[in-house]
Amino acid sequence: MRLDRFLSNFPRFSRQDSRLLISAGRLRVDGEIIFDPRFDIRDFQRVELDDELLQAGRSARYWMLHKPVGVVSATEHDEHSTVLDLLDEPDKHELHLAGRLDLNTSGLLLITNDGRWSRRITQPQERKPKVYHVTTEQPITDEYAEVFARGLYFAFEDLTTLPAELDVLDSHHARLTLFEGRYHQVKRMFGHFRNRVVALHRERMGEIVLDPQLAPGQYRALSTAEIASV
Repeated sequence: MRLDRFLSNFPRFSRQDSRLLISAGRLRVDGEIIFDPRFDIRDFQRVELDDELLQAGRSARYWMLHKPVGVVSATEHDEHSTVLDLLDEPDKHELHLAGRLDLNTSGLLLITNDGRWSRRITQPQERKPKVYHVTTEQPITDEYAEVFARGLYFAFEDLTTLPAELDVLDSHHARLTLFEGRYHQVKRMFGHFRNRVVALHRERMGEIVLDPQLAPGQYRALSTAEIASV
């Protein structure tokens, strides 16, 4: 929200009052004097008028979870346990998932209350790599990498996937890097070759790698460097 609009939401300030206060240098955001009425205010920022606190700013929270198979990537569900059930944290209703994983997919899941941050890591135009370890029912041939690198046409959405990188580890295992997140994309890509994915595990999103010390169902707070990488 713009700073002048934020101020004018207080009954005692008109839009003109807000602009005059800002131009006079009487507003501080996170301790810094702001002169631009268009400055974007976020829920996490501390806003002060002279010595009066207008917004304390709530704490931004960021976690990585090692999602187990059989747990739903949702904030609530009628039939299955959800990933939020695995968190022993207050105010879980404020949290959301930065990208989801299917019920039978395991691995890195990011959870936060910062919508702007989660959009930066999940929106396709950001081109953040998402790395998966894939186990298949049938052998994987060299043709897979060539086709994935060109992109596959998905008739349902009437689109061609972005080029993806496939590193074949052995006959039935590969590491796949995607730069988007279409519905059941990995399974549909291998399904092009009539090869069923029997296990899928996400190892990385952007520069954030699943901590190998986390067992399935465990989580930890992201480091400052991990948060900043997004």
